[in-house]
Amino acid sequence: MLDQPFALAPADQQHLLAITRRGRTKARTFQRASALLQLQAGHTLLQIAEALQVSRQSVARWRDHYRQEGLQVLDEKPRSGRPIRITGKQRARITALACSTPPEGRARWTLRLLADKAVELGYCGNLSHTGVRQILKKTNFSRT
Repeated sequence: MLDQPFALAPADQQHLLAITRRGRTKARTFQRASALLQLQAGHTLLQIAEALQVSRQSVARWRDHYRQEGLQVLDEKPRSGRPIRITGKQRARITALACSTPPEGRARWTLRLLADKAVELGYCGNLSHTGVRQILKKTNFSRT
């Protein structure tokens, strides 16, 4: 791959030129389009990396991805992120618990009591009082 000169398909080149001339483009998309166009013009990886203020490895990766996938290199792939720990159904149960009458001897539910009771009832595996606060905050719930 290193010995092959980089060449864009004519339609791809027109598309990339349109992206770089457009006023509203995501910064990452613009960088990738610019890098591919500069590779087409014969610039080195290091020159492109310095001009776009990215690493040389990023430019090489974009080049290789273009050769494998075409213009899909411009699109951001979804990131995994942190998995959801508490489902909407569990949130609803915790909110309903907060709306119920408080335990005997208490005037109202505290966040710690709600967290302990939700775990005791099996609504979720573990839950902190700050987790309960975030759940109730998102529903505009008032414990008074």
